[in-house]
Amino acid sequence: MTDTAASSSKGSPSEKKAPERGFFGRIMLFIRQVFAELGKVVTPTRRELVRFTITVLVFVVIMMLLVTALDLLFGAGAVWVFGDS
Repeated sequence: MTDTAASSSKGSPSEKKAPERGFFGRIMLFIRQVFAELGKVVTPTRRELVRFTITVLVFVVIMMLLVTALDLLFGAGAVWVFGDS
């Protein structure tokens, strides 16, 4: 519980009831909230976009190498345990 809610003398926040909205009112509220969130989106600069792309590609290559190494290791282990048929 936050300090504001704990120290409030007016009761719990659940006592405040929002006005009842109809079906279309809830849809409009949702659309307004979506546009408000889209307004907060920050487009990365070209330099940031290139840096993020390179970072992701390097991470993917490292993970591919790791999975390949584990696959070869477990494959060799399976051949050793079960034999070559």
